[in-house]
Amino acid sequence: MKYINLDLLIFFFNKNFWFSFLKNINKEYGIPNINAQNILIEFVSANPTGPLHVGHCRGAVFGDVLSNLFIYAGNKVTKEYYVNDYGNQIDIFVESVYKRIIEIINHDPFPINSNLYPGQYIIDIAQNIIRKKKINNFDNYQSIKKDLSDLSIKEAMILIKQGLKSIGITHDCFVYETEIVKKDLINKAINKLSKNNYIYEGYLPKPKSVNDKDWVKRKQLLFKSTLFGDDEDRALKKFDGTWTYFANDIAYHDYKIERKYDKYINILGADHAGYLKRISSSVDALQKNVKFKCKVTQLVKLFKSGKPYKMSKRAGDFIELKDLVSAVGKDAVRFMMVYRNTDSQLDFDFDLVTDKSKDNPVFYVQYATARINSLFRKLKLNINDEIQNVDLTLIKDKHEINIIKKISEWPHVIDLSTKNLEPHRIPYYLYELSSYFHTYWNMGKNDDSFKIIENDNKELANARIYLIKKIYSILEKGLNILNVAVLKEM
Repeated sequence: MKYINLDLLIFFFNKNFWFSFLKNINKEYGIPNINAQNILIEFVSANPTGPLHVGHCRGAVFGDVLSNLFIYAGNKVTKEYYVNDYGNQIDIFVESVYKRIIEIINHDPFPINSNLYPGQYIIDIAQNIIRKKKINNFDNYQSIKKDLSDLSIKEAMILIKQGLKSIGITHDCFVYETEIVKKDLINKAINKLSKNNYIYEGYLPKPKSVNDKDWVKRKQLLFKSTLFGDDEDRALKKFDGTWTYFANDIAYHDYKIERKYDKYINILGADHAGYLKRISSSVDALQKNVKFKCKVTQLVKLFKSGKPYKMSKRAGDFIELKDLVSAVGKDAVRFMMVYRNTDSQLDFDFDLVTDKSKDNPVFYVQYATARINSLFRKLKLNINDEIQNVDLTLIKDKHEINIIKKISEWPHVIDLSTKNLEPHRIPYYLYELSSYFHTYWNMGKNDDSFKIIENDNKELANARIYLIKKIYSILEKGLNILNVAVLKEM
């Protein structure tokens, strides 16, 4: 008996198959037939010490598009932001705000060459706190530190939410680290691990970055993360007895698990790549068989005229997200930030995203929707109305059949994007489909037989309008997932 290699088996469908397929495309086309899940996606979670910068942008857009994708596929999604408002970096931030306040009120110079946060935004926060008069006396820092910290974080979160809004992102909930600490959820999570014998007192090897003469071997409270695939066990307490950042993170993820979602997804920046194993191991230890996935987004580099591009750094030592949006627009930022797989570095080219040509993917896709809308306006047809009495057998050209075949790929694109957490497949597919359309459109300029509006064969023209409407429906679905505008005209 001979066996057939199905990987090499090629199916050939006659044109009637494709005509029937095209006729059966409806509003639900592309939505997978799945058991809906309740999914928690945590993304951005930048420290509340200032506005979002370009480094946060890719993960922010990725998380939002992934959320939209899961919602499109029929799932319920909660978009969460974890606010790290606890620890040393917050102390430095609040002290920076205080020093700016004293500079404004008493004209005392802001310390230079210090560990404090520079940047105009610190001055803005200081001025807002003074103006709102929630604190009336700034003479004693220690006596107002708690209130000043609350106000400073609140102002920072306003800046962060403004940055998110500029690229069309809103989160469903914000979980604050201080609340995790206040509710003693850390002890609760650690006790849970201890009951399963995953906690012990022991010694960690000397860090490679520390010199022998500077290192003292000390016993610490450790988590057996190596049992769950990590490279080494991890410290839960510092030498001074306080909890490590990792311990707080374990408590937060235990809080996630207790809310009983079907699936949990973390979107992390490139600087957190080394954190994946330890956080995944802690989730495995807290509860078995939890569907938990971390996704890392690699760096974004800005280019203009073929060279690294340095935008103005009003913030001090980074480029604010809102400045990038102001320079090229929300649509360009969102489209291009997910146009490449997150596993590789993204080169964001200012010349490319502002160019009105085929080389600019977002322009080319939006140009396709604008062209199609212009066609329907000229025909005085409502693009949302169904086209009746269509004879698709009149569509015979290979270019038209290839367009139908490309449309048929949409459900597979959605399936792969959701299963593999790879939403970059969507903008890439939209660009390909748009290229098919533009080529088809331009054929009418060179060959009268492909014209639509001026075509004497009204039945053929009607069939082609029907095909173009289906192209539009897919482009619209995809752009809605990306939260990129479907342009009516350009």
